[in-house]
Amino acid sequence: MSNTREVISSGNELAALAAVDAGCRFFGGYPITPSSEIMHTISDLLPKRGGVAIQMEDEIAGICSAIGASMSGVRALTATSGPGISLKAENLGLAQMAEVPLVVINVMRGGPSTGLPTRVSQGDVSQAKNPSHGDYKSITLCAGNITECYTETVRAFNLADRFMQPVIVLMDETIGHMHAKAAIPTQEEVEAGIVTRKTFDGPAEEYKPYGVAQDEPAVLNPMFQGYRYHFTGLHHDEMGFPTEEIETCRKLIDRLFRKVDEHVDELESNEEYMLEDADILLIGYGSASLAIKEAIHRLREEGIKAGLFRPITMWPSPEKRMYELGQKFDKVLSVELNQGQYLEEIQRAMGRKDIEKLTKTNGRPFSPQDIIDKVKEL
Repeated sequence: MSNTREVISSGNELAALAAVDAGCRFFGGYPITPSSEIMHTISDLLPKRGGVAIQMEDEIAGICSAIGASMSGVRALTATSGPGISLKAENLGLAQMAEVPLVVINVMRGGPSTGLPTRVSQGDVSQAKNPSHGDYKSITLCAGNITECYTETVRAFNLADRFMQPVIVLMDETIGHMHAKAAIPTQEEVEAGIVTRKTFDGPAEEYKPYGVAQDEPAVLNPMFQGYRYHFTGLHHDEMGFPTEEIETCRKLIDRLFRKVDEHVDELESNEEYMLEDADILLIGYGSASLAIKEAIHRLREEGIKAGLFRPITMWPSPEKRMYELGQKFDKVLSVELNQGQYLEEIQRAMGRKDIEKLTKTNGRPFSPQDIIDKVKEL
C-alpha cells in the first residue's frame, strides 16, 4: 500500500487538512487575506472529526481561544498574516512563558501595517524569530511548496507538543494560493507519527509541572483532569506560581533557551539542491526557492553551475551548515522577498559580510530571469 496520496489543492487548503489529520481539534481565528482559506477549509473539516472551529471577534481573541483549548489538552491552531501576528504578539509571549503548545500559521503578505494584502512578501521572517517581547527561543518552519504546506504543518504540531511552546509555520501568498498536484502522506501515516505531549501520572502532591531538567520543557497535564497548577505570564516557580526569587527566575529563562538549543538536531530541516558540483551558492526559501530552482536549470544550460541551499527550519537557523557552505563557496547570493531579513542571519552564521543579495518588496514574485540576471552579474 502506498504511503502517499495525490491531491490537487492549494497551499492554504492543504495546511488546514494537515492540521486536522495531525489531530488538531480546535481552531480559533479571524479572517485575513491571504490566509482566510485556512479558516474556511478547517471550518468544514473539523466538525466532521469531532472538532470545533470558531471565528472570534478579532485576532487577539483568536489566539486566546486557541491557547485555552490547548490548556485543556487539545491540539489547537490559529492562522493569520503579518498584521494578525502583530495583534497576537502579547499572547504568543504568554504561550512561550507558560509553555503552552500551539501552532500559528502566518501566510505572509506585504507590509508594514496593512501593506499589500493581496500580494506576496517574505517580510515576516524577522518577526517570526521574536514575535513577542522578552527572552525565549522561537521555533519557525517555512514551507517551500504546497506539499510542505501539509508536511510542515503536521511537523509543527509534533514539535509544539514535544517542546511545549508555539511553533510558527511561515507560508506566503504565492504558496498559500497556488493550486497544484501534491503527493502528501496518508492520514494513517500521519497518525502513526503523532508525538504526544508528556503527562504526569503520579500522586497529585508530587506533581511539579515546571520542575523539570534544564534542557526539557514543562510537563503540563490537561486542565480539569485531577491535577492543579498555576498558569501565568509572570516568572514562576516549579508549580507555576509567580516569583521574583533571583535564581528561580534565571533558571526559568535559561531553560526556555536550552530546551531548544540543546535539541536542535530534532528541529533542523533543509534542502540542498544541485550543490554537489556548484560554483555559486544561492540561498532562498518559501516561494522564492521555486524561481531559484528554475533559474538554476537555465543557468546550467549556459554552463553556469549554481546550486540552492533552502532552510526549511528558519529558526533556530541552520547556522552550522551555513558556516560550512560559507567556507566552501566564494560566491554566495541571498534571494528574498524582503529587504534582506535573513541575509543578516546568513552573514552571522557564515562570518562574512560579502554575501550578495537580490531582494524585491513590490508585492510581485521573482521570475527566474530576475535571478539569472543577478547571477550573471557575479
